[in-house]
Amino acid sequence: MRSLCITVSMSLAVAASVIAQAPRQAGTARSDAKTWTTPFDSKARVRDPYAAPDGKVWFVGQEGNFVARLDPNTGEFKKFTIDEGTNPHNLVVDKQGTVWYTGNRNGRIVKLDPATGKLTTFKMPDAAVKDPHTMIFDEHGDAWFTAQNSGYVGRLTRASGDIKLWKMPDGTRPYGIKLDSKGRPYFDLFGTNKIGTIDPKTGEVREYTLPNQRARPRRIEITDDQTIWYGDYTRGYLGKLNTQTGAVEEYLLPSGAGSLPYGMSTDDRGYIWVAETGVQPNRLVAFDPRARKFVENIPVPADGPNTIRHMQWDPKTRQIWFGADANQIGRIKVAPLPVVP
Repeated sequence: MRSLCITVSMSLAVAASVIAQAPRQAGTARSDAKTWTTPFDSKARVRDPYAAPDGKVWFVGQEGNFVARLDPNTGEFKKFTIDEGTNPHNLVVDKQGTVWYTGNRNGRIVKLDPATGKLTTFKMPDAAVKDPHTMIFDEHGDAWFTAQNSGYVGRLTRASGDIKLWKMPDGTRPYGIKLDSKGRPYFDLFGTNKIGTIDPKTGEVREYTLPNQRARPRRIEITDDQTIWYGDYTRGYLGKLNTQTGAVEEYLLPSGAGSLPYGMSTDDRGYIWVAETGVQPNRLVAFDPRARKFVENIPVPADGPNTIRHMQWDPKTRQIWFGADANQIGRIKVAPLPVVP
């Protein structure tokens, strides 16, 4: 199937805004953020931007039921119409520049050829899995994904198109998902105080229980093959899980218990970025694991209530991309790496 597209150009002066960060000590480098307001329906819930190899940034409109692309250099947007009822939740661009997204309401993963608009659909083998959620590709080009309300974690093998599913216990709500350097997926079970993993070779599922029963990890990041970072959505903490020992450390977020941490990312300085969505405007805060403290804090002004839902690190440009409910696509331009004498 070939999709339709609409191109909309907007001047950078109108489409983008630069967000000033709170002053820091003289002489210290700092990160900055910038947002683009899309020309689409303000209720479309634009989200989950991902930078392609050519520098274009792809994202979805979950409630608007579309896929779109932003050229950060010109401010031009291009909108792609997709199958009705898809309501895409998450989008990933692979190393070849092909776009993939999850059909959150029609049980599928879809590949979109950006040159032709052709759509290739991979339907869930079980009709109960109606809501593919967040997706990530491993080094083999296969996609691991969660399905929150259905309660599954899955893997799409690209070569064959086969999809294997793992059923999680009822009410666990698998949500964010990341891979370590060995291709092992970790995912948070948002309905519980647990983080899960699957051994790709044996298919064995393992769970790690966080010590506080009220903890609800929503998104996660991995800084090495044994360290998982999570945002505790109900308690307002950034948590660190050592998967070798099970030990947990927690750090209260700058906005406290009501910070509602959501989107997360890491950068090449080793910092952990978290979106505080319980405050308006939302704030992007960075944690330095070596110093064990929060070292950056950037407010993201918006025209109305806002929620930054997902963040993606682009190592090529050293930028973190994020989408927000207030019709925003944004990026954090990470501060330069420190100069080593």
